[in-house]
Parts: sequence; C-alpha cells; structure tokens
Amino acid sequence: MKLRWWILILLGLMIGLFFAFDLHHFFSLETLKTRHEELKQAYQTRPLLIIGIYSAAYIVMAALSLPGATVMTLAGGAMFGLWVGVPVVLVSATIGATLAFWVARYVLRETVERRFGDRLTTINKGLERDGAFYLFSLRLVPAFPFFLINLLMGLTAIRSATFFWASLFGMLAGTAVYVNAGTQLAAISSLSDILSPELIGSFILLAAFPWLARWGIGMARRRRLYARWPKPARFDRNLVVIGAGAAGLVTAYIAAATRAKVTLIESHKMGGDCLNYGCVPSKALIRSAGFIKQVRDSKSLGVAEANLSYDFAEVMARVHRVVKAVEPHDSIERYTQLGVEVLQGDARITSPWTVEVNGQTLTTRAIVIATGARPAVPEIPGLDTVCYYTSDTIWSLTERPERLVVLGGGPIGCELAQAFARLGCQVTQVERGDLMMREDTDAVALVKAALQDDGVRILMQVEAVRCEAEDGTQRLIVRHEDGDEEALSFDALLCAVGRVPRTEGFGLEALGIPVTSKRTIETNAWLQTIYPNIYACGDVAGPFQFTHTAGHQAWYASVNALFGNLKRFKVDYSVIPWTTFTSPEIARVGLSEGEADARGIAFEITRYDLNDLDRAIADEAAHGFVKVLTVPGKDRILGVTIASEHASDLLAEFVLAMKYGLGLNKILGTIHTYPTWSEANKYAAGEWKRAHVPQRLLTWVEKYHTHRRGGE
Repeated sequence: MKLRWWILILLGLMIGLFFAFDLHHFFSLETLKTRHEELKQAYQTRPLLIIGIYSAAYIVMAALSLPGATVMTLAGGAMFGLWVGVPVVLVSATIGATLAFWVARYVLRETVERRFGDRLTTINKGLERDGAFYLFSLRLVPAFPFFLINLLMGLTAIRSATFFWASLFGMLAGTAVYVNAGTQLAAISSLSDILSPELIGSFILLAAFPWLARWGIGMARRRRLYARWPKPARFDRNLVVIGAGAAGLVTAYIAAATRAKVTLIESHKMGGDCLNYGCVPSKALIRSAGFIKQVRDSKSLGVAEANLSYDFAEVMARVHRVVKAVEPHDSIERYTQLGVEVLQGDARITSPWTVEVNGQTLTTRAIVIATGARPAVPEIPGLDTVCYYTSDTIWSLTERPERLVVLGGGPIGCELAQAFARLGCQVTQVERGDLMMREDTDAVALVKAALQDDGVRILMQVEAVRCEAEDGTQRLIVRHEDGDEEALSFDALLCAVGRVPRTEGFGLEALGIPVTSKRTIETNAWLQTIYPNIYACGDVAGPFQFTHTAGHQAWYASVNALFGNLKRFKVDYSVIPWTTFTSPEIARVGLSEGEADARGIAFEITRYDLNDLDRAIADEAAHGFVKVLTVPGKDRILGVTIASEHASDLLAEFVLAMKYGLGLNKILGTIHTYPTWSEANKYAAGEWKRAHVPQRLLTWVEKYHTHRRGGE
C-alpha cells in the first residue's frame, strides 16, 4: 500500500478518535469561559510551557481541519492578551494551515489531477499569475472556512512559500479581531457576538482592497504608458486592421457588420498566406497528386490498365487557377462592398492612436495587428549558393525537379514531400528529430509508411550541415547520428522548418510593444498588448498557426476592440482542431496520448480500426483508426486522433461534441447514414459502450429472460 494511503488512514483515525472521545467538547465557548481563570493562572505560572502546549494543539487542530479554531483563537486572547496572543495565534494557525496544505497536496493532488487535470490547468495558470492575491483576499474574510481554503489550495500548483506568507499576512486582521474579542471573554455569550454584519462588511471591503489597489496601480501604469502620446480630440475611425490574411479579414468583416468605421491595410496580397501560398495552393497540388496516385493504383479498383501522362507546368498552372478562383472571396472589391475601407501600402503604427500608410495619418480608437507569419529560413552555411525554395516560393516552379530535398518533418514538409513524390520526383525528406512530433506515434507510423510507399526517402535524427554548389551540382550535406556525413544531390531544396511571426517594420519597436521568446507579439487573455487599445491576433499572436484559429481569435480581437469598454471576452482555446493533409490524413482535437501522459491526466483509450468499416473497404482505403480519449469510467471526451482518409471531415463531429459537452453516448445514439465514413465515429462510440456494459445488470437481465422462457 502506498504511503499516502497510510497517511490518509492515520488522519482518518485521528479525526475519528477526536469525535469518538468527545474531545471537541473541550473546544467550546462554554468550556473556555468556565476554565478561563484556570488557564490564565497556568500561563502566568509557566508562560513558555503553556504557549508551547497551546501552539502545538492549535497546529494539530488546523493541520487535521478539526473544528474549534475560533474558540482556540479566543483562548489565545483570553490567556495571553492582545500583544502576545496575536503573534502566537497567527504563527500557529499559519503553520497548521500549511501542514494541512501539504497533506492535501501529497495525499489528494495526484488523484484529483488524474481526473480533472485539464480543468486544473486553467486554474493553475490563473494562480500562477494572481495566486497570492486570491489567497490573501480569501484570508481577509473570516466568513470563508479557512480549513477548506487550506485543502483546496493544496490541490493546485501554488507554491508553498506563497501559501505560507499570503496566509500569514492575510489572517492578521481576522486574528487580531478574534484575539481582541478573547480579551473581553466575559462579554461574549455566543460566537455570533464577535462578527456583526458591519464587521463582516468591513472585512469584505478589506479583502477587496488588494484588487482595488492593483487596479489603481494598473491605471497609473497605463496613464504613464500613454503619457508621451498625444490623444486626438476625436477619431476618424473606430478600428484600423493591419494585415489582410485570415485574422485581418475576419476582424474587418465583424467591425463592418457591427457598423463600425474600419480600415483594413494590406502591404502585399489580399487573403494572406493561406490563400496565396499555403492552404489553397497546397490542397490544389495534393488533389492533382492524389489523382495520379489513384490512376497508378487502378488495378486495386478492378481497372486492368489506365494510361496517364501529365505536364508538370499544367499542374502548377491549375494550382494558380484555383487560387484565382478563390481570390474574389478575399478581394478588395468584396470587402469594400461590405463597408470596409481597404488601403494597400505599408502600415506603421506611430502612436497608440495613429497609423501611417501611404503618407496619410489615420486616427483610430483601436488597432488590431494581424500581420501573420513568414517561412523560417534555416541558417545553413552555403544555402544562398543553391536553388532553395520555401512554402511561399515553391509555387513558382514550372519544371518538375527530378530530385527534391525537403528540409523539415512537420505538416508542411510531409504534405509537400508526399505530393511531389506522387508527381514523380525523387524526394528525400530530412528531419533533425522525428516526423510530426506533436502527434501520437501510432498515427505518425501510418503516415511514415505511406510516405515511404510513395517513394519518399525519410532521414530522421539527421542534422543539415551545409550546402554546396559545384560544377552545376547542388548538394545538401547532412550528418547522421553516428557522425557520418552524407551528400544529398538535388535540383531543388524546399525549406519547410516552420514559420516566423511578422513583427518587424510596422512600429512595434518605437512603441515598446514586447514580443515573446517565440517572436509572437505578447498579449493577454483578451489579445491586448501592453496598450489596452492595441490588439494582436492570428499567427503573429500565436500560440497556434492555423487559419481557423486566426479567424477564431479575430472574433475576440474585434469584439474586445470595439466593445471592450462594455464587455470583453477571454479567448477560448479549449477545443482547437487541426489536420495534417497527408494521405492518410491525421486530424486531432483536444489531448493526445502523449500530452495527457505528460500532464498527468488520467484517461481511457477507445480505438476503432477502419479495416472494419464498410465504406472504407469499398473505397480501397480500409486503413487507419479513430482513437478517443475519455475520462476514466465516463464518456466525456478529452481528445480525439483520427488517422485515415477523410479524417479532417470525420473530426468535425467530435469537435462539436467537445465544444458543447456531448459524450460518446450521444454520438452512439445519433443516426449516421450508411454506408459513409462518418459511421466510424459511431462505431468508435460503440466500442466504448461495449467496454462499459454493466455486467452485473446483464446478469440480472439474463435471469429475467430465463424466467420468461419458463412461461411464468
């Protein structure tokens, strides 16, 4: 048996003996009043011994969360007087409270984290920032049960030293009131005589004081922050949005829809990276490459022979046609019709209230920075001497590179490596770690096998050392784990090692707006920068670099910027889905196995393999799985990983379920069309249900059926 269980049993035994032997009788107001003179005499005779015995008793009572702390505090005043009683009681109470805090942390915290770890994460983040304030305020109001505060704080991540000192100073006022009341013991007929409504109200105001002081300090800091910037007497606009990618477009759209006067500024192309260089062109290329793969595998569909020829330049031309077809959705004309003023040029924030563009100064109530991110270019010696591309520039290719080296094993690298391999390129993929490190290994294994089946040579745990160009031959020199170097010859090198937020060149430095270690703009939970009227959203703000999260953040940024003086909203990141569009796709929402393990969150796994799904079998795609993480013993969904064809579409049902608190039982009870891929979700829910059938109930049901067959 674990030590914590022995401690729990011992504590339970001690508390049980306390009540079994009616010891709480000795800690009543009547007993104190009866033995007041006797206790006072004992203190005067042997003061240090009595203080020691009193402190030990108080510490034990507080540590065990036993009733009687109020009477013990009164006794401190009655025996020791005000000036000795206050420090003795305060230190004893704080030590006892800290012991109770430690006991809760050691005995209960692990169990609570396993069941409620995802909810505790949010609480712990708040306590990390404001824990001392919360605790100090609670301690100032004696109406709050202190023993409960001790136990609950032990379940959080608040530091022991913070707990001790916040408790010590927080309990000072209440301790002084009770100790002083103890010096007037004869005038007290019941404990309710001590705390009048007026006194309780005073404590509540006292508890609010730290927060009011903090608010006042914040106001003073903001006034100093804005002091060097003259505020316009009136504003030309309600909102200026910098950047017309996914985040900027949604922000401007919402502002115009709410009849605000909004200006959208874009220095390059409307639609940003997603339309012009990312989501749209990559999916168009993947579609063409996927068709070529289908034709090559035509025998699996019963087609004995299918001939195929294609022109790489035409494939790339189609990619550009798709981009052109989508462009009107994000065009200047459309947004102008919606009521947005669209300006093309380089924007520069010159003060918290002004933005310069094309020699014009715009005054505005609020600013939203939505400048996105750009591809990261690794610092590899000799890179500038070879023909390299990024996810932005790869679309300029008109001739197929016979040999392509893809540097990077993330989603972009894997998607494009597979697509170009299916187009007939000899692709080598280089990754210094493992492929798609954010995903579970079973899902990654499927993608890795698919990439290799398409002809991609995958080199993992390999470092890119340098690039060389000699006699028309280009090479990337890599170093393997064993130290051996290898030269990879190529016609084109694709750098897909991540994206860097665009934070330079539009005035952040002059305003002193800080950026994080990941180079994103530092914002709070409402997407505000250090200037409350300047917001950031999308890739430039992080923490995610997805088009859909950029749009999600844009709602909060626009609403808070326009209506924050009335009501503001914290960004909700609780249910964020994403997909890597390889074949098979990997789609995920919520926790993965690895994340749950790392955070100490207890979970059950339910897995449904798609080799059993009728539609997958008919489509010759019966591989992959749906994996659901749930709370142990319950159908509440913690996370879902789907590795299969159409995984991105299958995921939507689980995203909806998690967003609105629907469990697997609800999915199981929903009719799904047959035969469809979406049935996989229902069958996964069915797997969970079969694993949680109440066996005892089934035993009684079996007896009932047996009885019915007997004809009675």
